[in-house]
This record gives sequence, C-alpha cells and structure tokens, in this order.
Amino acid sequence: MTIDEHDTYTILNASQNFYVRGGSDRYFFVLADLLRQHGHRVIPFSSRQPKDEPSEWSHYFPAGVDFQKPGARDIARFLYSRPAKKAMRKLLNDEKVDLAQLHIYYGQLTGSILGPLHQAGVPIVQTLHDFKLVCPVYSLLSHGKICEACEGKHFYRAVTNRCNRGSLARSALSAAETYLTHWLGAESRIDQFITVSDFQRRKCIELGVPAGKMTTVRNFADPTQFEPARGRGNYLLYFGRVEQLKGIFTLLAAAEQVRDVPLWIVGTGDADAQVAEIVKSRGLDHVRLLGFRGGSELHETIRGSIATILPSEGYDNCPMSVLESLALARPVIGSRIGGIPELVQHESDGLLVTPGDADDLAAQMRRLARDPDEAVEMGIAGRHKIETQFNPEIHYQQVAEVYRRVLSARGRMPRMSSVGREDRYVPVAEDDALHATR
Repeated sequence: MTIDEHDTYTILNASQNFYVRGGSDRYFFVLADLLRQHGHRVIPFSSRQPKDEPSEWSHYFPAGVDFQKPGARDIARFLYSRPAKKAMRKLLNDEKVDLAQLHIYYGQLTGSILGPLHQAGVPIVQTLHDFKLVCPVYSLLSHGKICEACEGKHFYRAVTNRCNRGSLARSALSAAETYLTHWLGAESRIDQFITVSDFQRRKCIELGVPAGKMTTVRNFADPTQFEPARGRGNYLLYFGRVEQLKGIFTLLAAAEQVRDVPLWIVGTGDADAQVAEIVKSRGLDHVRLLGFRGGSELHETIRGSIATILPSEGYDNCPMSVLESLALARPVIGSRIGGIPELVQHESDGLLVTPGDADDLAAQMRRLARDPDEAVEMGIAGRHKIETQFNPEIHYQQVAEVYRRVLSARGRMPRMSSVGREDRYVPVAEDDALHATR
C-alpha cells in the first residue's frame, strides 16, 4: 500500500523542560521543528517553569519541581506528580493524539504520565538520552568511575554505594524514584526505545532491556546552520562541561606535554576551581579558560581551532559536540569509549585515543598541531560525513520508520509523511521484531 505523503499525525512531544538547559532539551525542540516541517502536528508537553519558551499549549503544562530549594511537596512530586497526571489526562481528553514521543520525563513529569497515555491507547516511543532506564543516577557512573553494579534492576545498590554525589539521602531518593517509575511502566508501557548510539543499545540489552524494543537513531546536525571553517586553525579546543568524567584532568596532563600550541577550554562545570588551580600551579600559560560560550560565538571559536578534543572517560552516547565540530569542518580527537567511535573515524575525520591516557592524547594533539594541513583535510571529510550521513532528512526518515513500525504493530494504518517513498502496511503478526516484545 502506498503511503500518501500528505497524510500526517498528531504527535505529543513530551520532555521535562520547555527551555534549553542541555542537549536533550535542544533535541526536543529541533525534533519538533523537523516533524512540523514534514507536515505533522506537534503538541508539546512539559513542566511549567519560569524560563519556558512561549507556547499556545502552556496552559496544559503542570507545575514544575523546584530542584534548587526543594520542599516536601517537591520531593513528593519528584517521585510522582499528580499535577502532571491530571494535566496529561486533560490534554488527551481535549486532543486526539496518534503517538507520544517521550524524552526525559522523570524528575519533573515523572512516571505518572504513563498511565493516562496507556489508558488512552496512545502508542509511546521514547528517545533515551542517558542510561536512566538501567541506572538510578542516569550515567552508569559512581564516584567518577564507570559502574554497572545495579545490573539494570538491583537499584538498591545505588544506595549502598551512595552513587548520587556521595549522599545516602540523595541516592535513596534516586533508587526509590527508579523503582517506582519502573513499576509505573518505564519499560513495559513503552512500545519502542530510540537509542542514540549502537553502544547505548548494546549496553541496555546487556543490562536487561529487550532487544526488540530498541532501535538506534543517532543525533543529527543541519549543515545549513553551520558555516564550515576555511583554512588552518590556530589552537586546540575543548568545549563542554568542565568535569572529571569528560576527561578534563587527563586533558590538562596532556597539555603539560604539548606546550607549543595553545589550548582553549570553553565551558563551565563542577571542576572549574580545580582546573583553574592546576593551570596556575603547573604554569600552563598556553591554556586559556574562556568560560561559557554559545551560539555564533561558539561556532566562531570552533572554526578558529585546529581540532576539537573530547577526552571523555564516561559513556558519552552521541555527543552533539562531535557532530557540531564536524559540521564546522574541524576534526575531533575523541576517546574510544561509548558512542564516540561511531561518530569519529580514526585518521579520516579525526583521531581516537585511549580514555584516561594522557600520553596517547598528547601524541595525537601534537600530531595535528604539527600538521595543520592534515587537520584541514580531516575537517573536510567530517563536513562531508555530516552532509551525507547525519543530515535532518536522513534523521527524519529513521525516526519516521520507528513510528511506522510502532503504529503498524498497534494495527493502525501508517500515514507518516514520506516524500518519494512507498511502504507496505505490515500486519501485527508479520512485524516479528515488535510483535515478539508485546
């Protein structure tokens, strides 16, 4: 059966914030724009907070949780938000929704929204921006080191290990919220999970999530929004959060060995004071700490670099910093960890290093600093990769295919907009991958 490219769906796009606080928030907005560009009606659903962007749908948003000065009510709503449940139920009573696309909903909206969606018969797809499904503290990290002690189900171990900032109370709250959210259907009521890297998908399967419930769709960058660099750069650049799991201390140790090229560090984080002290005490005069930069200023900073560096020591899944660097025609020196090797092809559009190995990192920093023409060639290859493999249209088609499969498994006629493509309606019994999980 041919899909009419003009048929569209109403998609509920739900996430914790209606303003950009981090990468998942940014994706929440750009996915909504992408779906609208293909003719779909998108209804946002988020918590109500002072920094919210304006929206005609904001009257449905439930009150947000105050994480800065939480009271007893905020702690209760962190676990289970009755206002979010009530707001979701009202929205679904007022509007016909064909499919719900969830992002990070715990903490603000909570698992309370899953019941109304399930009762209304709305198929649910969730993009996993972290490891919260299998880890109470989202990161598979404990005290700055990789940790899989919970094994995707024994969440009480986060309490005994005090995984949340070393605090027994915080860790107990995180574990309780995770148990409750799973009981409310964090896995069972989601039709399909979108992982943003194959590494994330494999790790979730390893920790107990059914393989048939997960599909990898990596993030994307719109080449039209990134003017590529021209010619050589003048410094090496790190941009992102300034914290241990991002490998910032390994980067400084490597910088001690490569003093003949400037290193710029853009961003802020928990390790700001420690980084500043190391730079001063070790006489790293070639290292510049520039604080936060965003938008066009950040793009200009990236274009001026020889290469960007992402020396992560935690499980980064599909970091936008890599895609943005490649889109701006600058190569990436990245760690062989998480999903980074899926984005950076060694000696083609960047270089891969052993996480936590300052000597290896220093050698690769020195290599590109001494051969800026090689860096330019790698940057051009990276830009081509974004244009041909990580552009918005490819991303839309991949997301749309997930939606089609979910809707077909529910016995609904697929109507996703798909210019120039033909798809056959697949009855539930023939869709083996999804049918096996239901």
